[in-house]
Amino acid sequence: MFLRNGCRLPAGFRLTQQRFNETWMSAGDISCPGLDMALRGVGWHFLWVEKASTRFGYGRTESAALSHATTRALHRIGDRFNVAEVDSVRISGFPGFRIARVTAHARQIQQQAAPTAIDPVSIRQIFV
Repeated sequence: MFLRNGCRLPAGFRLTQQRFNETWMSAGDISCPGLDMALRGVGWHFLWVEKASTRFGYGRTESAALSHATTRALHRIGDRFNVAEVDSVRISGFPGFRIARVTAHARQIQQQAAPTAIDPVSIRQIFV
């Protein structure tokens, strides 16, 4: 899972983050359902947006191919969304290079329950 730089979180809410690129932070080992439960516990909302981005990347190593594909998939997540969940990664090996396919889904963390600046038809809340 990735959080956009500057993603607003509840006061006192701690989430391990590591810089992925200029725009996104990796959110560690938390799952979407786990994040949803933690946010609900402090009165915030985690919206599941019906928008996905699948992109390919290549490199000499698996990690290079994965990094390129992830960067390209995250780039396609709209600026109005502050979270992206990578739910599918596929890596193929060929002599001398690797190709990665990454699918990322747009998500939204916010304090209010109603969608803000997002197409309301494309949103549903996660229910665990």
